[in-house]
Amino acid sequence: MVNQQTQEAIKAFTVERDWGQFHSTANLAKSISIEAGELLECFQWSDDADPRRVAAELADILTYCVLLADRLGVDLDEIVLDKLRESAAKYPVDTARGKSAKYDAL
Repeated sequence: MVNQQTQEAIKAFTVERDWGQFHSTANLAKSISIEAGELLECFQWSDDADPRRVAAELADILTYCVLLADRLGVDLDEIVLDKLRESAAKYPVDTARGKSAKYDAL
């Protein structure tokens, strides 16, 4: 996911500005959702969004995800790999390949 150097840079940026006081788990979760809305706004009227703007919004989302994971004390790589294993069990390749149906409709 995000390497250790990037995670440390995000933490240092936050510490330098004393923003940790505003980073409750609820506030970070809200911020992720808000930034995801801003990402969607890039595509509001066209599928051809400005790649720089999309990248900036992705960076904001990832930054808040890193901060939330740190606040919760979870390892991003571990939780993503765990979720992939769960999803692989729900969506076996032989039944899910090329289909967009939810697991209970396969």
